[in-house]
Amino acid sequence: MTGLLCKLFIKDRENVKNSGVRSAYGMLASVVGIVLNVILAAGKYTVGAIFGAISLQADGINNMSDAISQIVSLVSFKMASKPADRDHPFGHARMEYVGSMIVSFFILLVGWELLRGSAQKIFGQAGKTEFSWIMIIVLGISVQIKLWLWYFNNKLAKKIDSSVLRATGTDSLADAIATLAVLVAMLVIKFTGIDIDGYMGVAVAVLIFAAGIRVLNETKNSILGSSPDPEVVDNIKRIVGEFPDALGIHDMVVHNYGPGRTIATLHIEVDGAKCVFESHDMIDLIEKRLREELSIESNIHMDPIVTDDEEINALRALVAQKVKEVDMALDIHDFRFVKGVSHSNLIFDISAPFEVKMSDSQIKDAVAAKIKEHNESFLTVTNVDRV
Repeated sequence: MTGLLCKLFIKDRENVKNSGVRSAYGMLASVVGIVLNVILAAGKYTVGAIFGAISLQADGINNMSDAISQIVSLVSFKMASKPADRDHPFGHARMEYVGSMIVSFFILLVGWELLRGSAQKIFGQAGKTEFSWIMIIVLGISVQIKLWLWYFNNKLAKKIDSSVLRATGTDSLADAIATLAVLVAMLVIKFTGIDIDGYMGVAVAVLIFAAGIRVLNETKNSILGSSPDPEVVDNIKRIVGEFPDALGIHDMVVHNYGPGRTIATLHIEVDGAKCVFESHDMIDLIEKRLREELSIESNIHMDPIVTDDEEINALRALVAQKVKEVDMALDIHDFRFVKGVSHSNLIFDISAPFEVKMSDSQIKDAVAAKIKEHNESFLTVTNVDRV
């Protein structure tokens, strides 16, 4: 069904890097979600009202909020597809993250309303639930539809790497679980006579809250800026490593401006004795491959280093060893040596993962002390880069 819908309604459906195609996928998911959720909401709320089932009515309201969330997704996809302009030179793709955050607020609001209604049922402020097989049929159909929507949204989310569709898929799965819980409550009422409608409503509310918080947290990380995908980093390193004259890579930062809009900045060490034009030509080729193979726009800084001086090579190896003695996770780059009469300066940067708990000043002091142990005349001029 998913493949058929994509084939019927999305032109050039394999070109997922194109903003227009991404928008078409988003619009398809939103329209399908809106139609199905409105149908489910109307059916559940009507049947729940007739038989006094608070959890079924709340589940219907939940579906209506899903329809509203899909409208938000539809708008965010439309806005995200807008091209870059003077006020937004990196495009509008991050609007998808804003849309995901709004969806998460809707999920939390529904959870709160369901919790409030369930509490009223538990404390006797709502009528008794009447059982009907019509409710079971409605709930069973709803579970199947919601599971399909979960599959549908996740498949499209994977296809176009969309946080909005992932959030919507998560919401659909939570809905399916919630609806299944309501169905169980109705069967318990039928076969035991115990009205657990309100208590099941509380359980459903907790599930909905958990789904909303998870979506909100994922979206918050995307907006604030999270660590790049390790696979993206590995692919960048792989491409750079295929150029023999690229002697080292450091200070890599991957900026995510939304799906399909990634910019990377990095430094590449080159032999300072080589022709600068040859090195620059290599940098151009690396940037071209990153653009064509990974769809990453890159800005690469070229760091010339000395490679044919035995003394400097030996000192570089010594410093790298001393830095490892402080913490095996540390590394160095941009090494230079300035020889003097009374003292000599060892100038270098230290790469320190965020997992290293020492402060930057503690790292500098510890490295300086280690090198002083080897030679009192060596002074270190260092900078710590967190990676």
